[in-house]
Amino acid sequence: MENIEALREEVLAEVENAADLAVLEDVRISALGKKGRITGLMKNLGKMDPDQRREFGQTLNAVKDQVAGAIDTRKTALEDAALEARLSGERIDVTLSSRPDETAGRIHPISQTIDEIVSIFGEMGFALAEGPDVEDDFHNFTALNIPPEHPAREMQDTFYLPEREDGSRLVLRTHTSPVQIRTMQNKTPPIRIIAPGRTYRSDSDMTHTPMFHQVEGLVIDKKTHMGHLKGCLLEFVKTYFELDDVPVRYRPSFFPFT
Repeated sequence: MENIEALREEVLAEVENAADLAVLEDVRISALGKKGRITGLMKNLGKMDPDQRREFGQTLNAVKDQVAGAIDTRKTALEDAALEARLSGERIDVTLSSRPDETAGRIHPISQTIDEIVSIFGEMGFALAEGPDVEDDFHNFTALNIPPEHPAREMQDTFYLPEREDGSRLVLRTHTSPVQIRTMQNKTPPIRIIAPGRTYRSDSDMTHTPMFHQVEGLVIDKKTHMGHLKGCLLEFVKTYFELDDVPVRYRPSFFPFT
């Protein structure tokens, strides 16, 4: 009996001192596993006479139950402590400054390029104009002289949204030109805008992606002519590429999409 009591105190001390779940599991296996110390004593019950086996068995079962209960209690405590530590590490400190760390991260190259283009044209008197990525048929096609039978309206070229209750369908804009229409609807000449933005076409290969960026401008004023267009483009190229002299060739081209 003295050996059982000594074993009980030893195992309970090990349970209490278990610093984490892994150590606690080692203690459980050492005491109650197939080759555990308490399990080994249970196997010896068959070698005792009935009276001794009854008394020894009752005491040993009580120790076994006490150890198992202590292990369960310690396991719960360790799990709660681990959860609290994890939640504490994930807690948001609301006392931190809401101002972003301006030294962290970098502006995306596309955003940098658009900002620079807008800045250059801004110095030439162009105002920034923007419009929605999701457009209606009128602004994306009809108002731009793209009739219903035009190839640009075909399903394989344009991302159409589900049909609305009135039978009309919205699209992901296929160009930034709808911004020109919206500007002319809301402003009176003289107009001088630059319109950068995302555009979408159902086209994906080595040289095309379904979403890409465009930049276009619009000038409406009296006595405006092609010389002004050429001058603006030349000034942009010289400023953007930081060149004093740029050989430029202008030639017409045919682009079936528009």
